[in-house]
Amino acid sequence: MNKLSEKQKMLAGEMYSPADPELVERRLRARQLSEELNGTSQQQPERRAALLRSLLGSAGENPHIESPFHCDYGENIHVGENFFANFGCVILDVAEVRFGNNCMLAPQVGIYTATHPLDPVERRSGLEYAKPITIGDDCWIGGMAVINPGVTLGNNVVVASGAVVTKNFGDNVVLAGNPARAIRTI
Repeated sequence: MNKLSEKQKMLAGEMYSPADPELVERRLRARQLSEELNGTSQQQPERRAALLRSLLGSAGENPHIESPFHCDYGENIHVGENFFANFGCVILDVAEVRFGNNCMLAPQVGIYTATHPLDPVERRSGLEYAKPITIGDDCWIGGMAVINPGVTLGNNVVVASGAVVTKNFGDNVVLAGNPARAIRTI
């Protein structure tokens, strides 16, 4: 029986150690690429695009992320065509984060796959786990909105500014509040 690496456990949603040397190295790589991206002038679009493609797991045509941008690994983020993230976006991509085509993120959006045990003894162990996030095509996430671990949003979903999305929603809805709820269909 093969023992799973800490990275394999992490991506499988199992408890894992973030102190694992491979994971520490991959986070450092992402921090270095993010730092370079954040320090590169907007007058260097080709350089910024190359850095972004090096950082992300995959990207369709025309990805654009304003600086500053921060993530855990980068390689677990997959964006479709015409992806746009405004200033101050944070994506904790401990698990996969997948965006469809034509998605827009307003300033200071937080996308968080990382989570921790509720039991304090387990939490003190330093182990953690993650749940993937999937966001469909044509979604718009408003400023300072938060998408929590394990959430899936359908196509054409609008998330109001400041909303905290804690559960899944289907297509063609506007979400608002904390916790977010559907306030309108589109």
